[in-house]
Amino acid sequence: MKVSSQRCGGELKISLSGELDHHAARRAIPEITAITDIELPVKLVIDFERVSFMDSSGIALVIGAYKRATSIGSGFCVINVSKQAHKVFSAAGICKLLNISEREKDKVNI
Repeated sequence: MKVSSQRCGGELKISLSGELDHHAARRAIPEITAITDIELPVKLVIDFERVSFMDSSGIALVIGAYKRATSIGSGFCVINVSKQAHKVFSAAGICKLLNISEREKDKVNI
């Protein structure tokens, strides 16, 4: 799993690429937290466009990023979620709690 970030104004986009399983999530979670703490964005966007597979560990990653974002007063959303990953989020009820969209253009302005 590769984690990269891009800042545009107050928005910080963290892009993930590769497979998001238990081992990848354990490495990516602290990296996302560190980037967020350094950048202190107004809005944190997690981009799943290049995630080829996700298991339930992706839920922990997203919840952790959401908690960190809200603790510093940032808005939060997840974009470009594949159908497979969306099913994992939906089964866990995460889609009812967080802004998770299959396409970037569907993200809600927070």
